[in-house]
Formats: sequence, C-alpha cells, structure tokens
Amino acid sequence: MDEYILLKTLHILSATLIMGAGIGSAFLMFLANRRGDVAQIAFATKHVVLADWLFTTPSVVFQFLSGWRLMSIAGYSFSDGWIALAVALYLFVGICWLPVVWIQIRMRDIAKFAYNSGTDLPNSYWKLDRWWIILGSLAFPAVTVIFWLMVARP
Repeated sequence: MDEYILLKTLHILSATLIMGAGIGSAFLMFLANRRGDVAQIAFATKHVVLADWLFTTPSVVFQFLSGWRLMSIAGYSFSDGWIALAVALYLFVGICWLPVVWIQIRMRDIAKFAYNSGTDLPNSYWKLDRWWIILGSLAFPAVTVIFWLMVARP
C-alpha cells in the first residue's frame, strides 16, 4: 500500500473518530444534563472529558498533520478554494472546541463537587451548559461541511 492510500485511510478514520466521539459525548452529556440527576451528570461529564483526551485531541492533531501531508502528496495548495475553506472551518471549529474543553472540565469539577457534597448543581453549571450547547451547535455543522469538502473537492 502506498503512502497516500495509507495516510488517506488513517485520515478518514481519525475524522470519523472525531465526529463519532463528539456526537457520542455530546449525546451522553446532553441527556444527563436534561435529566438533572447529579450522579448521572457527574458520570457523564467525567467520561466526556476523558473521551476528549483519549480520542478527540489526538485525532485533531493527526487531522492537521495528515491533511497537510496528503495535500502535499496530491499536489494541492492552500490557495485551492476548497482547501482554504476547509482550513478556515477547521480553525473555526478549533476556536469553538478549545473553550468547550475548558467548559467540560469545569462542568466535570462542579458536578463532582455537587455529587460528593450531596448538593444541587449551582447556576454557574447551567450557564456553562448553555455555552457548551451554543459552541457545539456552531462546531458540528462546520465539521459536516469539512467532510463534504473533503469528499466533493469542489
């Protein structure tokens, strides 16, 4: 198998991992938050943060590096319109995702404290939840457009 095919396969797999881990984590945390049970929320936030470190972060780094190498091998450049748009969206998603990482860690810590102390979640938790939803709602469609750009190469 040549370098391009191997790298393209790994690039597609890591993109799929980002989307799958993102949707799965978002679904778990969203449902836990809507139920309002502090024990479930503490469980969900703990594992969403873990999933980000184990799956999303390495895949995001690999996407950048493998995308750059694939572009080089295939002879594309940053001046190609679809590549420029994909990179701009990648950066936009990163601008959304970095605060989400901090938000999720903070939500995890608040939920853990509330669970261990037997108290309700404070209003600060629910403010973070709103920002988490807003930023995720902006990032997921952008990731979907990146997928389309990679397939269609318009």
